[in-house]
Amino acid sequence: MTEQLPPPLPGHVTVTEADFDLAAESAALTGGREDVGGLASFVGLCRGGDGLQALVLEHYPGMTERSLGAIRDEAARRWPLLGCTLIHRYGRIRPGENIVLVLTVSAHRVAALEACAFLIDWLKTGAPFWKSEEFADGTIRWVEAKATDDALADRWR
Repeated sequence: MTEQLPPPLPGHVTVTEADFDLAAESAALTGGREDVGGLASFVGLCRGGDGLQALVLEHYPGMTERSLGAIRDEAARRWPLLGCTLIHRYGRIRPGENIVLVLTVSAHRVAALEACAFLIDWLKTGAPFWKSEEFADGTIRWVEAKATDDALADRWR
């Protein structure tokens, strides 16, 4: 007997240097659908201050996409999602620019909101990106993991 696979979840996982358009991505996930009752979104931006000129994100192509796809699949197992889009940028990102987009849609708001929170907490702690900061004085500093981010992610274990 063959195993029936669920239909593919609408949306996509993208790792790119290019910026994204929140409105266009939201419309692509929800446009014309009558089964969607809630769309949750999170957009992470590069924060400036203290002379920060840019955040530089590096990743290992192939591995990163597989890892993000696996966590998207995990969210779909935990919540009744009708769609999910994950976009994470890499490269040199300046303060005020977009870094990450998480969109989740469900028939009900609670599932969309919880899945979105789960995904961004995981992306913050488990996604295979390496981050460094470039400062105006020429200093480059690797970004260390934060205990506060780990504590937020622990609530989903």
